[in-house]
Amino acid sequence: MKRYIIAVLLLVACVAAHARATYSLNDNWQFFFKLEASSDYARHISLPHTWNLDALAGRGTYLQTTANYLRDIYVPAEWSGKRLFLKFYGVQSIADVFVNGHHAGEHRGGWTAFTFEITKFVQYGANNSVLVTVNNSYQNDILPTSSEINFYGGIYRDVELIVTEQTTVSPLYYGSDGVLIHQNNITDGLVEATASVWVTSTVDKACDLAITVRSPQGDAVHTRYLKGRIEPDRPIDIPFTIEEPLLWSCDEPNLYTVTIGIGPKQEDEVTVVTGFRKIEVTPEEGLKINGEKIPVHGVTLYHDRAAIGNALRTRHYDEDLEQIRDIGANAIRSATAPHAQYLYDCCDQNGMLVWIDTPFTRAPFLSDVFYYATDKFKNNGLQQLREVVVQNYNHPSVVMWGIYSLIWMRGDNVLDYVRRLNSAAKVLDATRPTVACSNQDGEINFVPDLIVWQQNLGWEHGTIEDLNIWREKLRKDWSNLRSAIAYGESGSIDQQTDEMMKPANMDPRWQPERWLTEFHEGYARNLTGDAHFWGVWINNMFEFGSVRHTDGVSRTGLVTFDRKDQKDPYYLYRALWNKQSPTLHISEKRRNIRQDSIQQVKFYSSAPEAPVLTVNKDTVRVREYAPCQFISDSVVMTGRSNVVVTAGELRDSETIIIGNALKQRQ
Repeated sequence: MKRYIIAVLLLVACVAAHARATYSLNDNWQFFFKLEASSDYARHISLPHTWNLDALAGRGTYLQTTANYLRDIYVPAEWSGKRLFLKFYGVQSIADVFVNGHHAGEHRGGWTAFTFEITKFVQYGANNSVLVTVNNSYQNDILPTSSEINFYGGIYRDVELIVTEQTTVSPLYYGSDGVLIHQNNITDGLVEATASVWVTSTVDKACDLAITVRSPQGDAVHTRYLKGRIEPDRPIDIPFTIEEPLLWSCDEPNLYTVTIGIGPKQEDEVTVVTGFRKIEVTPEEGLKINGEKIPVHGVTLYHDRAAIGNALRTRHYDEDLEQIRDIGANAIRSATAPHAQYLYDCCDQNGMLVWIDTPFTRAPFLSDVFYYATDKFKNNGLQQLREVVVQNYNHPSVVMWGIYSLIWMRGDNVLDYVRRLNSAAKVLDATRPTVACSNQDGEINFVPDLIVWQQNLGWEHGTIEDLNIWREKLRKDWSNLRSAIAYGESGSIDQQTDEMMKPANMDPRWQPERWLTEFHEGYARNLTGDAHFWGVWINNMFEFGSVRHTDGVSRTGLVTFDRKDQKDPYYLYRALWNKQSPTLHISEKRRNIRQDSIQQVKFYSSAPEAPVLTVNKDTVRVREYAPCQFISDSVVMTGRSNVVVTAGELRDSETIIIGNALKQRQ
């Protein structure tokens, strides 16, 4: 079998004798399924990779199975005396790592990074075999055990080789960089903070440390040298202060860098980026950053897209963020589990708020078991929560930790476990609130600091106007809760109908876009300006893959799975939220063939100028019946009608064909 060597490692003689070095291991892997029995069947692949791309393309079935990833790493003889670590940024869902046949470690959980030291397994001056066995099948001791999303399977994020001296900032602390920046006290004139540095050594019991803190402009605002005692289960804490700090906010996302050096000659060095801000949430005033109230306009973001599954590259995150910013959202919910670090780096830089879920969730399928009262299940949930918090701790954009989503209190004592998760998050991070998404009553809603109510009134039961009754009851009975609301339902751009809203007991495969539009219009009409909620979260920004849905995709997104088409509600929220660029959009343009000759035209506008609507060049009166939502008087249309709306320099148009005229021409 042909072996591969990382070409860049051959240049090792050129690097400094004493330094940390990091090498990408994304190329030159061989991939084969376990059932293929031999690597003779291997395909040559690069990372990120998932083995379910054929299923996404409709050419195969969705596979939950076990597969192997194999490659060689050449370790130069010059590295003798150094320590080597393998860092994986995401493997779905179980990873067992072998080096030269030795088991380096196992990680159970598909969305967080993990690192194994491989020093004692490698041979210097030789090729070393790395085998990663990956399993993406459901397990009753790995969260989530109930989910709508696909577990695509594979090494779907980057892999790195880290080479260090014997005394180093630890890459092993919950898969993080080994440096956590704690905000102890923040005022307008002073930041008091602590850098917790996790150090590991095979030879020393103490080490020299240096810290340099640099401002957003790059100026050194704090430096210090000290000696610290190395203990296996405790960090070395370095307190520091910054006078007249530039705080991080949505409008001014100021970022500081903190560099930690080890040894008198800086034998190791780690730099992390962070920002300083104060988070407060009250029932009366909602979410405040640095004392300023921030109405949260959030979207839920899942982990995949058409053609590539969850094997996302940085350009895919850039494209998604471009649409999220265009709609005017100022917050992202990482549904179920965290995204790649690159996404949160971008949110740090652009002032986007982030809520990251822990994968303790329940899908809307009655056959699912979402909670197993076993020690293995509970410990896995706690492990994943700790990895989520520690790995994302330094991101100022991350302002809340998700504890659970849509679970219920049935069977075993779920409430106690929720309390354990909440307490674990608080022990690790007392500066951020915990949050949960709920559609159930009960004491479970009082455990996290924040609660987000997921509603679907007017869809499966009741009417959208029942929201007002629910809101009044919420104010009367639970006004002490710090509440937000989340909502969203399915709608396909390939399905159109003249029916206004979803009838009861409709075939679930029938999901016309118009019903989705009516649902969002009604919620926006009833919720806009409601100060009782600290935020509104739209489910979801994009459609996502789900083999548990009839056509393999959940159609709840405002944008299609391939990111090519925006549904009508996209433009509704753009009109309501985007204050930088005005919107003018006629809705229901894909429903251009209609049966009734009496029609009304609906559109969204945030333009400062009054809109003018014409049908076949005749002006038609319009009225604004809700913020940014306009509707025309009834218009009699026959044959083909040209509809145009203008507002200042903005213009949108559509052509409506009445069905009878179409039949006559045929």
